[in-house]
Amino acid sequence: MKVPRVQRRTLAVVAVVLPLLLVFVYVAIRSGPLAPVAVTVTTVQNLPVTPALSGLGTVQARYTHKIGPTAAGRLQRLDAQVGDVVHAGQVLGEMDAVDLNDRIAAQQAAIQGAQAALRQAEAKHAFAQIQARRYEQLLPSHAATEEYVATKQQDLVLAQSALTAAREDARRLQAELQALQAQRGNLRLVSPVAGIVAARQADPGSTVVAGQPVVEVFDPASVWVDARFDQVHAEGLAPGLHAQVTLRSRHSQAIAAHVLRIEPRADAVTEETLAKVVLDTLPAPLPPLGELAEITVQLPALPAGPVIANAAIRTLDGRRGVWKLAGEGLVFTPVTLGRADLDGRVQVTQGLAAGDRVVLYSEKALTARSRIRIVERLHGVAP
Repeated sequence: MKVPRVQRRTLAVVAVVLPLLLVFVYVAIRSGPLAPVAVTVTTVQNLPVTPALSGLGTVQARYTHKIGPTAAGRLQRLDAQVGDVVHAGQVLGEMDAVDLNDRIAAQQAAIQGAQAALRQAEAKHAFAQIQARRYEQLLPSHAATEEYVATKQQDLVLAQSALTAAREDARRLQAELQALQAQRGNLRLVSPVAGIVAARQADPGSTVVAGQPVVEVFDPASVWVDARFDQVHAEGLAPGLHAQVTLRSRHSQAIAAHVLRIEPRADAVTEETLAKVVLDTLPAPLPPLGELAEITVQLPALPAGPVIANAAIRTLDGRRGVWKLAGEGLVFTPVTLGRADLDGRVQVTQGLAAGDRVVLYSEKALTARSRIRIVERLHGVAP
């Protein structure tokens, strides 16, 4: 029996198309859009978490001394340059004395005149005292009259008054000289501490007012970090906690530090908690004031509880949760998260229990209908 030619042709087409269709279906199921999604899974463990708090800050000096004149005047000289290391009591500059030196010289001459007048008053007083005593001794023998004795006693009183006035005048002039010398001393800009010159606010020839800073000196041993932390995550922050400070200019070097104090006033605009962090060892060279720094504070350890990796957390329809393995399928389970540590582990306060298996990484986005294929690791994802 012969098969018609048309039928033979149809059979040949079917014989060619059918294997291709089977290959296409196999490829679509195994590696196409219908293929199962490769995922890695992890098991929820019951572990303690040591959370960490991150923040930003600037390098500042705890003690900064702004040195300037106590009276308005013109800056005559300034020997200190920015970055110079100075010692306590070092003269950094001087204000123009104007006529103060001449006034001091005139006052010293007036004191010399007052001292001469004082010596003269002392001599007159001594002579009047001798005369009064002599005539008092002559009175019993009637060698001198009572009227003459009274006159000598009056001369003694006048000499005593003149001596007192001369002494007071000499003390007044000496006090005025000391005041002028104090004013002259205040014209010198003296560093009160050993430190480093941070800034020059004026140059020689400039006119400055009383209290205006000319030079700023800071104590290098008082360098600390003015830190800021988000108030939402600042729970547990307390003085004495260990911290690490990473300067922007030395991002590969972490400096050991500790929290000195928590400021009683927070920043209401930025919603940040302010703190002072002190470096355990000052780096060399000293970082410039105002340099930005990253601060990581180790908070107290929390009790053991369900813990998952931060990479397992997903957001679906505005809810945070994880894809939990339920039999051979997936269930999106909303969770309530607690604190996290620097290793990427997060405590789960509600939604999971120890032993639950959840998806850690997936090669593409998952849905409740996704078929999955569990692998040890995904290509391009660190183990």
